[in-house]
Amino acid sequence: MFDVGFGEMVVIAVVALIVIGPERLPRVARTLGHLYGRMQRYVNDVKADINKEIELDELRKFRDQFKDAAQSAENSIREEAQRIEAEAQAVKADLHAAKSDVETAASTVTAATEPKAPESAPQPAPPAAVVTTDSAEAAAKGNELAPSAAERAAESAAHAGAPADQQPASVAAANPPAGHA
Repeated sequence: MFDVGFGEMVVIAVVALIVIGPERLPRVARTLGHLYGRMQRYVNDVKADINKEIELDELRKFRDQFKDAAQSAENSIREEAQRIEAEAQAVKADLHAAKSDVETAASTVTAATEPKAPESAPQPAPPAAVVTTDSAEAAAKGNELAPSAAERAAESAAHAGAPADQQPASVAAANPPAGHA
């Protein structure tokens, strides 16, 4: 604080002894020491208050920066969420459009594959029952007009894959078309 050397302190002490006197000098010195201590404590308290205010200002600035950063992060998250939600809505709309396209295509395919009623085309006449003489047993018995059931089964098994117009007459007679007895 003050730049006071030892020589200057001796001069001040001698002057104080002469002016104050030897009886009151110890009491004055004690009072000056207390005042000096109070002054130092007051200066230290002011320094501490200033430092606290500086720290509070720094904390306020840090708090404000943190609030700004948090607000910025919140805004960016909110914007990203809105963008994602808009994309989700677009995907949902695309899915609904694709679903309706698939349903339309499915109904078109179903309508195209359904059999249509014939346009009054003439039905082929059922083949006439023909009695064959291939079976010797039938001729010998004389009471049957057609071969036995076993013979018909064997003959129809032999010609099972052939179309009806290429089957022998006995098989066609034995296996009339459904609905014709």
